[in-house]
Amino acid sequence: MKSLKKKIRISFIALPHRQLFTVCVVILSFAVAGFSVEVLAHQQKTAVTRILFNSNSDSIEVMHRFFVHDAEHAAGVVFGESQNMLESADARELFSSYVINRFAIEAIDREGSVEELNLSYVGTEVDGQYVWVYQEVADPHNLASLNVINMTLRDVWPDQTNLVNVEKEGRVQSLEFVSEVDILSVDL
Repeated sequence: MKSLKKKIRISFIALPHRQLFTVCVVILSFAVAGFSVEVLAHQQKTAVTRILFNSNSDSIEVMHRFFVHDAEHAAGVVFGESQNMLESADARELFSSYVINRFAIEAIDREGSVEELNLSYVGTEVDGQYVWVYQEVADPHNLASLNVINMTLRDVWPDQTNLVNVEKEGRVQSLEFVSEVDILSVDL
């Protein structure tokens, strides 16, 4: 074992300075890159909502997905005390009430009439690193477009990005809420 250590030590030291420097820079680069990706992923404030026109149930299903850490932090800021989404159903319900009060859909029919959809709260759950909040409403049909209002977490983090995917008859359209954008429209 001693001879192996000596060989490794000798071969490492025996590298020319330029090669040794290159090896150190490569190792350091990987270490910094791995750390940076982890830090940036943790700081990235992004939530995803899926609006699904479900022909089987004749309803519009809304599924909001948030990182548990972001939901806990935001709920702590909004409600003034820390919240544990993993262990507390009450914390999840409290966060859900926050979400459903900052999200709405207006339906525009083919005649141009606008009506806010009365989304019903279905429930919430934790799945791995995500908190899910579910809503639904009967499909009013005859829709030409939707206005989607999504202000979730934007009062906590102004740089929050909310992505909404609208799925109808196999077609997916995405809306991205950034900066001060709170309402976006999608033609169906």
